[in-house]
Amino acid sequence: QVQLVESGGGLVQAGGSLRLSCVVSRLRVSRDAVAWFRQARGDEREFVAGIWWSDGSTYYGDSVKGRFTISRDNAKNTVYLQMNSLKPEDTAVYYCAADRLGRGTGHSRDYQDWGQGTQVTVSS
Repeated sequence: QVQLVESGGGLVQAGGSLRLSCVVSRLRVSRDAVAWFRQARGDEREFVAGIWWSDGSTYYGDSVKGRFTISRDNAKNTVYLQMNSLKPEDTAVYYCAADRLGRGTGHSRDYQDWGQGTQVTVSS
């Protein structure tokens, strides 16, 4: 089982930036994919961005393209989500998740391991 711990959430004004971190343990470097999802109150969980641990290739959800960037630091076993030009509609709990099959999809059902989430609130 992969363990994930998120941090970095908080309150920020619209137009501002935040960087989320996800420390990943027990990851199989060869093919796992790690992704960020978010869930606003009353909404379904939404895919944000993902990264293949082996080569750092990335994939993004349409709503964040050009504003958010996912990256990883192998030495620190950490995945980051840099969020710029934040909007009130980005307000949500952000979750880090791992797919041990490395499929690289945007479907939450394809991810077996999840962190506890970190709250991001963007004020207008």
